[in-house]
Amino acid sequence: MDTKLIDPPSKALTIPTYRTPPHNEEAEQAVLGAVLVNNKAFEKVGEFLRPEHFFDPANQKIYQAIMKMVDRGQVASPMTLKAYFEQDQDLAEIGGTEYLARLAAAIVTVQNVEDYGRIIHDAYLRRQLIEVGEDMVNHAYKHDLDVTANDQIEEAEKKLFELASFGDVKGDFIPFERALKLAIDNAEAAFRRTSHVTGVTSGLRDLDSKLGGLHPSDLLILAGRPSMGKTALATNIAFNAAKAYMLSGGKEGAPVGFFSLEMSAEQLALRILADQAEVSGDKIRRGEIAASDFPKFVEASQFLSRVPFFVDDTPALSITAVRTRCRRLKRTHGLGLVVVDYLQLLRGGGAGRGPENRVQEISEITRGLKAIAKELHVPVIALSQLSRSVEQREDKRPQLSDLRESGSIEQDADVVMFVFREQYYLERAEPGRRPDESEDKYNDRYQRWQERLGEVHNTAEVVIGKQRHGPVGTVRLFFDGNYTRFGDLDTTHPGGGYEE
Repeated sequence: MDTKLIDPPSKALTIPTYRTPPHNEEAEQAVLGAVLVNNKAFEKVGEFLRPEHFFDPANQKIYQAIMKMVDRGQVASPMTLKAYFEQDQDLAEIGGTEYLARLAAAIVTVQNVEDYGRIIHDAYLRRQLIEVGEDMVNHAYKHDLDVTANDQIEEAEKKLFELASFGDVKGDFIPFERALKLAIDNAEAAFRRTSHVTGVTSGLRDLDSKLGGLHPSDLLILAGRPSMGKTALATNIAFNAAKAYMLSGGKEGAPVGFFSLEMSAEQLALRILADQAEVSGDKIRRGEIAASDFPKFVEASQFLSRVPFFVDDTPALSITAVRTRCRRLKRTHGLGLVVVDYLQLLRGGGAGRGPENRVQEISEITRGLKAIAKELHVPVIALSQLSRSVEQREDKRPQLSDLRESGSIEQDADVVMFVFREQYYLERAEPGRRPDESEDKYNDRYQRWQERLGEVHNTAEVVIGKQRHGPVGTVRLFFDGNYTRFGDLDTTHPGGGYEE
């Protein structure tokens, strides 16, 4: 039996196409030629155009030499640069020093030099995007047990954010007239508000009076030792701002994004529910509530569900993830205030970084929070722990030096506030009778202790240790531990108390 081989169907040979990275040689030559003809043209591109933005290595070297000469106040021309490049191999391949003369001779006008510079810069950004994309692909193919897919996503987001930040060349001087108009508009808006604050209201009269509200683009640090009420105060401020936004129809307050890295969303909701329903949170947790309390819960929950208050309780978030989620929240629901509880629980942007340089990581985190405040034009409140050195002093009021990793936190913050409750320390310092002390002296000392305890009962202090826009000082507040509630202190009646 004869067999016949069947030839396989012919396939067209596919030749891989080589794609040249984005660049514009004519634009590069036009910029160099324009600057060599008239060094004043450098003023139009020198702010945003760097040597590495050029694609051709020879053009990079020429632009670098021009920058150096202009910075020194010297004239950069084909004649003055000739000595620099007589022995340069990169220029020899494209005509040597004659290339400089051809660049200058070919230019017709220097008017469009800025447009050409932006073309070069745009091509550079596109090349960087390609590089980031290739890195993403290569890292995704790697199987590293120490680096998860989410870590890789955050690293890619960090690179893209840095590229977007460094790639923004739109910044420039603005006329003072425009800045003045914005200042007057803010003052007018504050005048029309019932709270008369220029920023987002904290809902606390005396604190608003001292700070002028929470200002957009500001980083505010709220610090304190454990059990002082940092989270309670931050929660009260955040909820007051969100509630004011809802009740005023958007004229006051702000939608709030609350990053709760320590407490779960349920625990945070329980605190707010206890405050609004005026039922002790401790009793709610233990189930010691009466049937009459449930209508309060229903009424409070119906009100709370309408408040623009958003909670993210993801643990160990990176600063990159915080930035991404803030952007998303602002785009989808609006955002006017960000709260982070608390700063030391965040991670820096680098994947897999160890704890060996925590101070540097905290610096990266505080810079990142300040960048979020400026980019989204919202105030950011970040809670912070204090060092144990407070407990070693007789006067336990906190100071700026008590901040953990205080250098970077204090430097980047616009406002630094401390929560201090003297009642907490006094209750734990009940005087006992000394062996050699008479009963009268002991009674006198005990009475003074009781009197002081009565003076500070249900009160707290917010110590403003730094404020760029206003005075420092102390604000006294009412504090109710049953509902973890801070409020305005009634100073018009003896004994103080909560002021509605």
